[in-house]
Amino acid sequence: MKEHGIEIDRELNIRIDSINLFGKLVIPQDARGIILFSHGSGSSRFSPRNNYVANLLNNQKFGTFLFDLLTDEEDEIYSNRFNIDLLSKRLIKVTEQLTENPLTRNYPFGYFGASTGATSAIKAAANLPQLIKAIVSRGGRPDLAMEVLQSINIPVLLIVGSLDPVVISLNEKAFQELHAVKQLEIIQGASHLFEEPGKLDEVAELSIKWFKKYL
Repeated sequence: MKEHGIEIDRELNIRIDSINLFGKLVIPQDARGIILFSHGSGSSRFSPRNNYVANLLNNQKFGTFLFDLLTDEEDEIYSNRFNIDLLSKRLIKVTEQLTENPLTRNYPFGYFGASTGATSAIKAAANLPQLIKAIVSRGGRPDLAMEVLQSINIPVLLIVGSLDPVVISLNEKAFQELHAVKQLEIIQGASHLFEEPGKLDEVAELSIKWFKKYL
C-alpha cells in the first residue's frame, strides 16, 4: 500500500508459543528504521498518546510498530500488567520475529517505552544489544530495571514532565546508574501523561532528534 509516502500500513499477527499478539506496522518510504512501542500498564496498541507520537515519527521517515504485549484474556488479570519479566520476554520475542520478517528485517530497531513499558524496553534491550540501537522513555520507570542499567550500552533518552516530581526523582536515580550515552529531559509544564497542550509534540520532537542521531 503506497499512500502519502507510506510504503506499508498493515496489521501484523505475531505468534508466540500458543498465543497471538496483534499490532499495527507502518513503514514510510525510505524509512530510517523502525521504532517498537512498549506500552505502559493498562494501555494497548490503541493508546492515543503513543499513536500520536508514532504518527509524528512516521512523518519523519521512521517506521513504527504498535502492538499488544498481552492478549485480551491476559490483560484481564491485573497482575499481568505489572509482570515486567513477562512483558520483557514478550518484547524480546516480538523483536526477534521482526528481525526475521521480510517486511522489517533490513531496518535498524529502536524502542519507545511509556511508563512501565519503558522498564520492559530497557530489560529487553539489555538482552538484545546487537539489535536495539536506541531507547526513548516517556514518563518511564527505568528504576524498576536498576539491575540491568549498568550493562546497557545503548543510547538512552529519559523524558519526564516537570509536574511529575516522584517520577523525576526515580529517573534521576536511574540516570546515575546508566553508563551508556544518556540524556534526561524534563519538559516544563507537563504532567505524567503529557496531556497538556503541545507537550506530546515536545516529546515527539526530542524522540525524533534522538532516533535521528543514534538509530
